Amino acid sequence: MNGAPEQIGRYVVERELGSGGMGEVYLAFSPAGDPVAVKLIRSDRLDPVTRARFEKEALIARTVVGTNRVARFLDADPYAERPWLAMEYVPGQTLLTYVDGDGPLPVPLVASLGALLAEGLQAVHAVGLLHRDLKPQNVMLGMYGPILIDFGLGAFLDTSKDTLSHSGMIIGTVRCMPPEQALGRTKVKESADVYGLGTVLLYAATGHYPYDGARWEAIVGQVANPDHAPDLSGLPEALAPLIGSMLAHDPADRPSLDAVMAGCTNVLSTAGLSPMEARHALIDATATGERASAAPGTDPPAVWERLTERAVTLDEAEADSPLDSPPPAAPEPDEEDAADATGETKATDVSDSPESSAAPPGPAAEVPVPAARKPGRPPASLRVAEELRTRYAAQPSL
Repeated sequence: MNGAPEQIGRYVVERELGSGGMGEVYLAFSPAGDPVAVKLIRSDRLDPVTRARFEKEALIARTVVGTNRVARFLDADPYAERPWLAMEYVPGQTLLTYVDGDGPLPVPLVASLGALLAEGLQAVHAVGLLHRDLKPQNVMLGMYGPILIDFGLGAFLDTSKDTLSHSGMIIGTVRCMPPEQALGRTKVKESADVYGLGTVLLYAATGHYPYDGARWEAIVGQVANPDHAPDLSGLPEALAPLIGSMLAHDPADRPSLDAVMAGCTNVLSTAGLSPMEARHALIDATATGERASAAPGTDPPAVWERLTERAVTLDEAEADSPLDSPPPAAPEPDEEDAADATGETKATDVSDSPESSAAPPGPAAEVPVPAARKPGRPPASLRVAEELRTRYAAQPSL
């Protein structure tokens, strides 16, 4: 596994998913086989104070409820030789990967992205936590819409200005860092996440960050300078007022998350879309082909086919379900002939089966004919199986 650990805590490591300034992320499995994303923290980020802060935030992170937009926090060990945390595994691609490969999103989809992530951040803030590291790399685009990842690592991001030069961390993070962090203020507020969300939406709409440069020091200088306005070039007019306000230098000038949601839904309304319709469109545009990665190492369509085929097999061996309509009276011979001519479904005669083909003929009353179903109506389990197939095929549009 190219140097990857075999096990982290109780989780068996499958492969590395990525690495960055905070450490490495691995796809691993619980003892029961559930996939999780486990992040190992870099050893040079460790000190007793940071470990204690991580423990505190990890305990609070488990209490986040009321949102489907944040990867669930599962487990952590702040006092391991290398601290780690386990989060819900979210299959899909990051917003960064999508935009770099497919280009910026249309205005309504950016607005939908903003509304959904703002709603998720509200749940995080409601328990007294901040994300602190919002950026395109930390937004996953999956079959259920955008999900924030790396939540719970805020304890390691309360760093002072002189620690910004950690290799691998700066280029990905400082471009999305609010001015108050770039100025070395460690006690940031909710408005810092509003700024971070603004950088995410700007990237989604234009493919670039508000500030950029060849060296991280130059980027920090731009971010911290109140006279250096963010680069909003290419930003559609419908989004410019909202995203521009989210990137305000002074935290007091940034909108609340409620205002961000209202601004995004107003954009959707102007485009003639409801939030639900826009979310469907966002998923359709960004989660193409993601069904196959919903469960690592498996083929979901094949799994669903096996389940539905099993349901049909069981139905063939059992009596009709009460969910089926009452069986009609046995058809007369001329009705059966008519059914054969039209191709309609009819009751199955025992003589059709190989086991009964050699049985001596007898009176009709002695031939065990199962109760007939209503012509054209499949058994209940078959209808459920078809519904499951239909529902699975429609999942990317949910």
